[in-house]
Amino acid sequence: MKNFIYNNSTIIIFGKDSEQKVGFETKKYGKKVLLHYGGGSIKRSGLYDKVINSLKKEEIDVIELSGVKPNPRLSLVREGIKLVKENNIDFILAVGGGSVIDSAKAISIGAMYDKDVWDFFDKGVEIKAALPIGVVLTLPAAGSETSHSCVITNEDGWYKRSAASILERPKFAIMNPELTYTLPNYQTACGATDMIAHVMERYFTNEKNVEYTDQLCEATIRVIMDSVKICLNDNHNYASRANLMWAGTNAHSGILGTGRIEDWASHGIEHELSGIYDITHGAGLAIIFPAWMKYVYKHDLERFARFANTVFGIKINNDLHETSLQGIKRLEDFFAEIGLPTKLSEVNISTDKFEEMAIKATKNHKIGNFVKLGKEDVINILNLAK
Repeated sequence: MKNFIYNNSTIIIFGKDSEQKVGFETKKYGKKVLLHYGGGSIKRSGLYDKVINSLKKEEIDVIELSGVKPNPRLSLVREGIKLVKENNIDFILAVGGGSVIDSAKAISIGAMYDKDVWDFFDKGVEIKAALPIGVVLTLPAAGSETSHSCVITNEDGWYKRSAASILERPKFAIMNPELTYTLPNYQTACGATDMIAHVMERYFTNEKNVEYTDQLCEATIRVIMDSVKICLNDNHNYASRANLMWAGTNAHSGILGTGRIEDWASHGIEHELSGIYDITHGAGLAIIFPAWMKYVYKHDLERFARFANTVFGIKINNDLHETSLQGIKRLEDFFAEIGLPTKLSEVNISTDKFEEMAIKATKNHKIGNFVKLGKEDVINILNLAK
């Protein structure tokens, strides 16, 4: 097990009617707030009115910026930074899922920087300051409500890149599973897949003697799989919605990666896929992750056989190759069962931009840690996914 320092300072306020506390929590950090959200869903559900009323009760001034899209755009981030600076805003409140939260995080670091915010994503400039942000979570998926990173898409070239700092962690995250009742099944399924991918990026490691987090990872994946299937058949099942929401947070809070060397190659490849084609991140991961697994599984047959056994109950036999491949097949079958694509052809993506995606993914260095991948490796994985 590697040495580590674990720091997650986000306060979690979890449960029914917890959104009613947003004004009380927000006033601890600011009196002039940028309310950041996506489209009209929070207004149709009534959540918008609850948030506004709670903020007004605490005499908090609100300036709004809506319009966040999946795979959040740099142009809107820049618009938000301009609003924050012009209006002397001291706090950002994100109401939505991972895209809204990531956009809010990018605004928070850009608002404290004199140059272009894209420097953090493209040039690796160190993040030294950030406005505080809070979250009302409506879509469990990305885990951005407690994570220390965000991902933004630059429309100039369709680059999708991340920036990370503990300064990005939200001050609080309000999480009411009831707010997810109205999610379309496709979004729920994509969210669960994103969670599973976050766990697997940590699970497939070369680090030995990490049994505690191995078992945490395995249990988290099983709970996500069981819970999402119940949610898809019963949208108002509070227990399963609650388990799914909390599992999604812990899948990306950092706790499952403690003492381990994480991989992140599959996310790196998928970012190019959704950056260019704008497909839902979870759907892209359902396509890319099994292809990555097929490409690298021989690197550690024992770990892949263990995954097959502990997650899917497949008996480990003398042929670890067969056991490993059975586990990968069961994962693909699960993604298909919950309504997601497992091949690029299912979302009408051809081989035309394979080289472009591979070049972008490996522009600065090889990606991944479980197995280091260069441009040709990425092309090979995309071919396995076609």
